[in-house]
Amino acid sequence: MSSASIRIRLLAFGSLKAIVPSGGDWRELRTGESVTGLLARLCSEGAIDEAVLRSAAIAVNQEYTARDRTLHDGDEVAILPPVSGGTAPTEPNPAPRVALVREPIVAAAIAREIKAGADGAVCIFDGIVRDNTRGRRTLHLDYEAYEEMALKQMHLLRAEAIEHFGVREIAIVHRLGRLTVGETSIFIAVASAHRGAAFEACRWVIDTLKKTVPIWKLEQFVDGAAWADGEPFPDDLSKDSGVIPPANSPETSR
Repeated sequence: MSSASIRIRLLAFGSLKAIVPSGGDWRELRTGESVTGLLARLCSEGAIDEAVLRSAAIAVNQEYTARDRTLHDGDEVAILPPVSGGTAPTEPNPAPRVALVREPIVAAAIAREIKAGADGAVCIFDGIVRDNTRGRRTLHLDYEAYEEMALKQMHLLRAEAIEHFGVREIAIVHRLGRLTVGETSIFIAVASAHRGAAFEACRWVIDTLKKTVPIWKLEQFVDGAAWADGEPFPDDLSKDSGVIPPANSPETSR
């Protein structure tokens, strides 16, 4: 590699994972190249369609980024389609968690352990695999994630929700791998002195996670398989390095 060039590692996930080899692809670029230049090169090579890129988000070194960002030697660049939004213990975990797991989520243990004497409410969201999508019978789901970045975004969600809604603690656990009908894919528990804050924080966490945390699902139906259509990324996501906070700090019920 000459001094006039850099090497970056290119990754892609979900419905776009076929554009790079499994495990990523090292690319040589000219020094000073931006994300936009890299994407233009991929389009010119026919690796990806320009129309597909319009709905994608870009992450550099596991943080969402604007496309005019200048790349540097060793950067990790991930192309992320809209998201669909360790190992789970068999015994109760004594602390609230933010985790990605590959074994069944121990929901009752998480709900029990998050409680404290100061709490007047624990609001729970238990997302489960249903047996159909738009009339097509579901056999199972396969979840995959850009794991390092997903965990960072989940920790940011927890911190921002605690700050904005004034709740005491939040646990967020998402399962990866193959899930069958009726299994829990994501479990969120919010502990708070007041029920209003707990309800609002829980709703915001799941809604925001489904739009910003890089996790995708492949749906296996009786008549074929398809990557789930994700919700569009927030308009200004590519301008920020983290997730989108609530537009206004809510007036929660007390």
